Amino acid sequence: MHFYQRLRDLREDSEKKQEEIAHVLGITRQQYQLYESGKRELPMHHFIVLAKYYNVTLDYLAGMIDTPRKLY
Repeated sequence: MHFYQRLRDLREDSEKKQEEIAHVLGITRQQYQLYESGKRELPMHHFIVLAKYYNVTLDYLAGMIDTPRKLY
């Protein structure tokens, strides 16, 4: 699974809108939409923020593993 698919799945599972996640990252909804569609690479500092936000490890968020592991 690609990271952008995982971003969308996590957002939808938490019943959040793109605008809400963009606010967490301090970016516009349009910028976030580019990450979630796979049209733009997500910077590492955003990966870290989202991993903390969703309480998942970076390897899960990046789509490297399929079973979520919690950070804490």
